[in-house]
Amino acid sequence: MSESGYQVLARKYRPQTFADLVGQDAMVRTLRNAFAADKIAQAFVLTGIRGTGKTTTARIVAKGMNCIGPDGRGGPTTDPCGMCEHCVAIAEGAHMDVLEMDAASNTGIDDIRAQVIDSVAYAPASARYKVYIVDEVHMLSRSAFNALLKTLEEPPRHVKFIFATTEIRKVPVTVLSRCQRFDLRRIEPEDMIALLRRIAEAEGGAIEDGALALITRASEGSARDATSLLDQALAQGPAGGAAVTAEDVRAMLGLADRGRVLDLFDLVLRGDAAGALAELAAQYADGADPLVVLHDLAEVCHWVSVTKITPEAADDPTVSPDERQRGRAMAEALPMRVLSRMWQMLLKALDEVAQAPNAMMAAEMALIRLTHVADLPPPEDLIRQLQAQGAEGAGPAAPAPAPARGTAPVGAAPPPSTPRGTAPGAAPVGSALAVARAEPEVALARYPSFEAVQELIRANRDVALLLEVEQGVRLVSYRPGRIAFEPAPGAAPDLAQRLGERLSRWTGARWAVTLVSEGGAPTIAEARDAERAALEEQARAHPMVQAVFDAFPEARIAAIRTAEQIAADAGAEALPEVDEEWDPFESE
Repeated sequence: MSESGYQVLARKYRPQTFADLVGQDAMVRTLRNAFAADKIAQAFVLTGIRGTGKTTTARIVAKGMNCIGPDGRGGPTTDPCGMCEHCVAIAEGAHMDVLEMDAASNTGIDDIRAQVIDSVAYAPASARYKVYIVDEVHMLSRSAFNALLKTLEEPPRHVKFIFATTEIRKVPVTVLSRCQRFDLRRIEPEDMIALLRRIAEAEGGAIEDGALALITRASEGSARDATSLLDQALAQGPAGGAAVTAEDVRAMLGLADRGRVLDLFDLVLRGDAAGALAELAAQYADGADPLVVLHDLAEVCHWVSVTKITPEAADDPTVSPDERQRGRAMAEALPMRVLSRMWQMLLKALDEVAQAPNAMMAAEMALIRLTHVADLPPPEDLIRQLQAQGAEGAGPAAPAPAPARGTAPVGAAPPPSTPRGTAPGAAPVGSALAVARAEPEVALARYPSFEAVQELIRANRDVALLLEVEQGVRLVSYRPGRIAFEPAPGAAPDLAQRLGERLSRWTGARWAVTLVSEGGAPTIAEARDAERAALEEQARAHPMVQAVFDAFPEARIAAIRTAEQIAADAGAEALPEVDEEWDPFESE
């Protein structure tokens, strides 16, 4: 081991010039033009996901601003020499005129004042520019941002700012407007594989293309993550100089074989619960993480869905030719509604498995649910069946709908004539599924009028929502599951969204609540106020009431009780008959 110790690949192969940056051609071209025209901005902000080179780019820009060349006479350049005193010091992070500040650790106004504002007035000690690099700038407090604004807008000529952040939306617009912004892109798979191959060859390590593809897929566009994974793969590779294989990387990452994930995808869509559970158990025994397996299923579902819309999406360099062929065949055979339904259920399953105390048990339950949902008929088949049953009346029941088209895997045998799991003479599975699919319609039938919706809100004791509905909803149209209303003045802008969400949660069926610009009836509160106003006007016209107001001009009508209300109240106040079994403390 050398005196300096081992240096990880992510640091050893960190780009030192713009030519070394991978996948950021647009930004490099813009900066080259700015440097060539001597139009270097006073402040830059670099944004992008982790590992795309934000801090590295900031250091390269700082070197380019201060590089003097090997002969000591050079000016600002996008090709820093890497040999002059400034380039060497900046690369080592030891230049006194290039100050790097971690905003995650120095978030307050006192930090900004001490490290930036109080020192910008002083000229650089040796460099051409004093450069302030602020990493994770979005972590600064609001007061720190405000303190920085004036200096950022009119900095001294010898000062440059370079900000880096992964959360550009958290940076105030007032700061962004004073900076030249560069969005660093995710590195494309082709560029990432080429980068990893160059590093592996430079390190004298042998690694298969399939292994590089797995590392690229796991890195999700981050060069730092990819080189770190490559470092780990090469370190634990086979002895004797053998190449690192895809199986080695798969075991290292806890991944399942992509082909086996496609097999599991087939089994789920076929509705083979036993086969799917057996395949999951086999992958788990081979070291695959259940959460990662479900994540891979979701990735396959997304890939097949996108391939169905844009077939060229199948030409992914991280996918093998055999997998590509299987993906295209699935995209042609599977309806989009099946893929969309599976995607939604996989998203829910991922949350469940991540939070469950036993990930394997949760993953098994998710697969069981997915395989049973695969048997559900499409909505149009169910509607046709229900219409046929309604037309036939008491006649023979219509046959159960066939399984959804495309739910069987490509090349699979046709399903047996008797539904799976159904004994001869038993009710068809399709009929039970049709009943299950009809449950939302049955649930909605319990709310034939908008008054029933009000009673539902009242039954769930959501007093705030009930008041908002009474005061803000001018009903335009209603039918079970669909509400259209004109918002009254002062109604909350998200009332329709919240009303739809609560009704869907309480009823278990989907509610569509939409806004209309005009044409709504008076709100419940407006109708109630109008009724009270009419009663009050009628009361004021009574001679006895007029006499009271003549005698007491400051009097006002506090409440109005009709004859019917008086009679009802009198009946309620009557004592109940004594009964031997009557318990005075028993609730009604």
